[in-house]
Formats: sequence, structure tokens, C-alpha cells
Amino acid sequence: MDVALEFLDPLVLDNAYAWALPNKTIGVQSGNDTSFHDFPTAQTTTSLWARDNIYRQIVSILVLTQLGASLLYFVFSAFSYFLIFDRRLEYHPRFLKNQVRQEIKSSMWAVPFINILTLPIFLSEVRGHSLLYSKASDFGWTWMLVSTILYMAFNDIAIYWIHRLEHHPSVYKYIHKPHHKWIVPTPWAALAFHPLDGFVQSLPYHVFPFICPIQRHLYMILFVAVQIWTIFIHDGDMISGHWTEKWLNSPAHHTLHHMYFTVNYGQYFTWADSYFGSHRAPQPELDPLHDALKVLRAKGLVDENDNLIKKSKAE
Repeated sequence: MDVALEFLDPLVLDNAYAWALPNKTIGVQSGNDTSFHDFPTAQTTTSLWARDNIYRQIVSILVLTQLGASLLYFVFSAFSYFLIFDRRLEYHPRFLKNQVRQEIKSSMWAVPFINILTLPIFLSEVRGHSLLYSKASDFGWTWMLVSTILYMAFNDIAIYWIHRLEHHPSVYKYIHKPHHKWIVPTPWAALAFHPLDGFVQSLPYHVFPFICPIQRHLYMILFVAVQIWTIFIHDGDMISGHWTEKWLNSPAHHTLHHMYFTVNYGQYFTWADSYFGSHRAPQPELDPLHDALKVLRAKGLVDENDNLIKKSKAE
């Protein structure tokens, strides 16, 4: 978040706060110096809230997280939905009426509350209480690679156990069940969480820079990449037989998680699921598309190659 403010403060936010909360400074410019006199000859406007003002930082963080999360969600969910997601899945018997609209509505309701819950962490980061550092040379380029691996490993094992514990009966119905409303999810379901669920599952990403040094721009890139990955694993792609499926927690794995509930809890990789006995490998016969095609064939909506021959609303 400090990287975003560093970029946007001089570009947009300084002017925005100067307009909203002006603090007029009177002076005359002489060379590179500004001298102040009893009689004004020039006037510049700054803001009553300087860049390190905590109230300005709070407002900036809330606005930027809302806009950033929404932008990533709509851009990459739309890309995945229209270019990757198999629209025939919308005819699956367990695909809900108006599901896409419900997923978007649920996501947009959750995001502001998740941002508010995350605010103290982002604020601590911006105010210099994390282990983020600026210059790659401070720790060396090798550490850039090592910290990336540690970041992914830490997130993977932490989210595995957070996710698995959320499926415990004493917890599931209170915070995680809303996300499993989508038995056959679309990319629009990526943020369709109960706000507390979304916040708790994101905690490892936010905690990491407070326990391990990581370069601030690298951290920003990895954090954004995680948000995009979260969208893409909901694209319903059930490709199986690929060599990566043995170690990568692919969209196919996550599709099976939504269908069978107690398998494939991992975030990036399959090792935790394999080690702790919750891994279920994608198989062609498990593809939810089979049930969707039964409906489509019965209604005569596909040709002999199972391609849609006309568009109609999913039932």
C-alpha cells in the first residue's frame, strides 16, 4: 500500500487533498528559495493534511483499496468469464438462477467490509511498522528470490489450515458457507465471501511483511498477483492429465473443492492437500460439464459436437 501512495500522492492525491482541505501558503519565489513578506506576491495551496497525516492515510487507504479491488475484480473476472469460462456450465442443474448477478452483488457487498477489517494492517504498513524495505541492494537479489519463495510457502500452508478449519462444522455455517453457495462457480464468485471469511483468508498475505523482510515493490506485485490468481481458479476449467496438476492447485482442483467441499483446500500447490490427506486429483469423469451437457442435449441446445447452437438464459 505504501507503494501505491508513493505513486499516487504526487500524481493525484496531493492536489485532491489541497482542493478538499486547502492550506494557503503565501510567499514570493526568488530563484530556488521562497521568501515570505507582509505583502503577498505569490500564492500556493497545499493541504491541511500532509502526506503523513494519519487521517489522510486512513481515507486514502480505504479509497484506494476499494477502487483497486473493484478494478481488479471487474477487469480480470470479465476476462476470465468471457474468454475462459465455459458458458455451457450455466446449464448445470446446480447452477443458480441469476447466479452471476448474485456473485457480483455478493462480492461488491463484501469488499468494503474486508477493506475496513484490513485497514489497521495497511495503516501499520504505511506508517513504517512492517519489514518492507525499498532498495533491492539492502538484502541483495538472492533474497528477492528467497523472500518470494517464503512468501508463497507461508501463504500456502497458512491458507490451507485456515481454509480447512473454516470447514469445521462449528465454523463453516457462520462464515464460509456463503462462498459455497456457488456449487458451480464462475470467476465472478472469486470475492463472493462473507466479509470475515475474506479477511481471515487474506491474513497470511498481510502478516508476511511483518515477520519477514521483503522488498516493497516485489510485495506489491505478489499481492496483486494473488488477487488475480484467486479469480482464475474460479474459472471452472477442468483440464486434467496435464503434468502440472500433480503439484499445482489448478482451477480444476478448486472446481472439485466447490463440488465436494472437503477436498483441495490449498491456494497455489497440492503438497499440503497431498500430505494431509485432502487431495483429490482432477479426472475427466468428475467434470461438471457432463451434467450440464445432459440438460443442454435434452433441450436441444447443442449440436452433434456439443456446441451451443443458440443463446438462452440459464435455468
